[in-house]
Amino acid sequence: MKITLLARPVAIAAALAVAPMSAVYAQSAPAAAPAPAADSDGLKLDRVIVTGTSTARSKLKQSVSVSSLDPEALEKNVASSATELLRAVPGVRSESSGGEGNANFTIRGAPISAGGSRYVQFQEDGLPVLLVGDISFATADQFFRADYFNDSIDVIRGGSASTLATNSPGGIINFQSKTGKGGGGSVGYSLGLDYKQQRLDFDYGTSLGNGLYMQLGGFHRIGESMRNTNVTAENGGQVRMNLTKEFKDGYVRINLKSLNDSTPTFLPVPVKLVGSKITAIDGVDPRNAYFLNSNLPQDVTVDRNGNRVVSNPSDGLSVKNTSFGVEAQFKLAGGLTVTERFRKSDIGGRFVGLFPAGSAPTDAANGTNRYTGTAPVFSAHMFNTSLDDMGNMFNDLRVQKQIALGGGNQLTVTGGIFNGVQNVAQTWYWNRYNVGLNGSSANFYDNAGNVSTRPVGDATTTWGGCCFRAIDVELTATAPYAALTFDAGPLSIDASIRNDKQRASGSQIFGNAGGWDATTRSAISYTTSATSVSLGANYELSRQMAVFARYSDGSSFASPDRVVWDTAVSSGAKPYPVNELSQLEAGLKMRNGPLSTFVTFFHAKTKEDGGFEVTTQKYLKDNYTSNGIEAEVSYRMGDLRLNGGATWTKAKIDATGKTPRRQAALTYQIMPSYTVGAFEVGAAIVGTTKSYADNNHDVELPAYMVTNVFASMEIAKGLQLQIGVNNLLNKLAYTEAEGQGNLTNNPLYVARAINGRSAKAALKYSF
Repeated sequence: MKITLLARPVAIAAALAVAPMSAVYAQSAPAAAPAPAADSDGLKLDRVIVTGTSTARSKLKQSVSVSSLDPEALEKNVASSATELLRAVPGVRSESSGGEGNANFTIRGAPISAGGSRYVQFQEDGLPVLLVGDISFATADQFFRADYFNDSIDVIRGGSASTLATNSPGGIINFQSKTGKGGGGSVGYSLGLDYKQQRLDFDYGTSLGNGLYMQLGGFHRIGESMRNTNVTAENGGQVRMNLTKEFKDGYVRINLKSLNDSTPTFLPVPVKLVGSKITAIDGVDPRNAYFLNSNLPQDVTVDRNGNRVVSNPSDGLSVKNTSFGVEAQFKLAGGLTVTERFRKSDIGGRFVGLFPAGSAPTDAANGTNRYTGTAPVFSAHMFNTSLDDMGNMFNDLRVQKQIALGGGNQLTVTGGIFNGVQNVAQTWYWNRYNVGLNGSSANFYDNAGNVSTRPVGDATTTWGGCCFRAIDVELTATAPYAALTFDAGPLSIDASIRNDKQRASGSQIFGNAGGWDATTRSAISYTTSATSVSLGANYELSRQMAVFARYSDGSSFASPDRVVWDTAVSSGAKPYPVNELSQLEAGLKMRNGPLSTFVTFFHAKTKEDGGFEVTTQKYLKDNYTSNGIEAEVSYRMGDLRLNGGATWTKAKIDATGKTPRRQAALTYQIMPSYTVGAFEVGAAIVGTTKSYADNNHDVELPAYMVTNVFASMEIAKGLQLQIGVNNLLNKLAYTEAEGQGNLTNNPLYVARAINGRSAKAALKYSF
């Protein structure tokens, strides 16, 4: 599907009469001691935040809960993926057990009721990666990678995120890039010490003179990954570049990215259920089990045109993302500041993963057990999904104006319009296999018990043929928004509103034994809209302390692929479901010498109509309520640094009073480090209390604490050696589980766990 160009003249947004992006504090706060040096303020409360806010100002002056991870923090977390980095942020629930992509995210008490991030928007440099966060087999985290090119990650929890972005009432996670203005660069080589992986990273920024500067960076890697895949499961990388030209009253920046990467997909593996407790099956260690090895060299499917397609299952998640963007900001006559962000991305790939489904292998047509061999096996569906076209185009045009009100007071008026087009074109064809119950180098079998590379059922027998499917939808989004910010000395009050409208057009079709069935083709045509509001206030008690409060009521739209199973919705005969999230927040930000703290109390209510979940074959529709407190703390004393945080949440499903699935009462992060001369050691400890795998509380996910450690030494000027160990204690930590029937008369569940222990060494030269 082709994307048509979105053209919105600047004059349209200028008519909204708004104020400068770089709003300044109109009147100084009460006399106080000067702000601490940046090195002693571990939470960097003076850092200027623009993500998810209408005016650019420091954390201390923003009426939102926000955390930032800088390049130093990114390296010391010893994380295995970009999404695992986010487990270090209080309030963020990051189920980063799927590998490089396919992670599940939410913030605070909002439920994880589907894959991906239904209530949280992932951004790169202020624009969404995908318009919708919970697309099956195409979650936003799959289409970006963290490397040296990243300057920081800003995480906005709740607050004005609901009105400053689409599908983001829970928050925004913005990966921001370096611009080259600071100059310098680095090159690094890392090597897996107990697993096969090699990776090369680089970045370089420089001034080209006459207000022109550039940044270049990227990485390439090859290996098996942290699990014993027995194949080259990791192969690829990315290159990014931006070029900035500064003018007297603004700048223009061009952004380019080319991502071409293949990584293994880690899906749940078979486990046993003893009472409500999950127990590993002999030979299948959930920390490192991986079934798509060299014993299965190909999986044969069909494309949306009925052509035969041969895939290599060991390619796992293969993605391509080529994007071009432009960012500009100028101060115009009359005190107007116009900010424009545009990006077009061509995105595609393939998602291949093995999902245990059902009990001992059966013939789905009649339910009888057809397997006659003696080897212990399980039945599995090959999630082979072609991401035919996930491309998009986004444009955000914002204009601002400051109005002096006298007496040092100031009003900042903001207006803008967001336009987007998102393609959701996928082809599903899921074969069924008999797989040896062996987590390493497992064989595949036919129904007679012979070793085989052929499926025992094609897509017409998988879950009743539900998943022989092709969908092709173009989503068009338009969202005007406006905000007012009133500053009166230490007091700042802001209010914002956004109206999201989405239109979808396309079709879906299902197949049968004869191929694509034309009688099942149905048109997709619907429109939907929702209005979000937010009101907040911040009071700066001193240069060391501030308090804030906020109310927000935001909305998100579930991915069309999850909802259009209902033909009444897909045809527009029935209203498209809207998920609603309202939040109350109150917080305190404070720093005192080496101690910085950021504490937020929250109350959230979610009204959800989330659509169809393939793996459970159920429609999900519930209301939720949650209350809690999140705290972020940093303490620095000499060579000792200690960062950490915790989030306590009391959540319930309104209809039953039970805790929502996978919602722990307490999550925490502890990150100590100590420096002695050129040597530094540290750790990143992440833990959670127990939770439940399902909304009925039939299965318990045990509490866990995972410890990552690192040691680094500057062995020459600019040359640093680092050793890192992920999951040092080899903790078995489950993030999700589902029931799938019975295996040899024992209750069978499938569960997904984080990776087991792995170690790597990295050599980095900075100049």
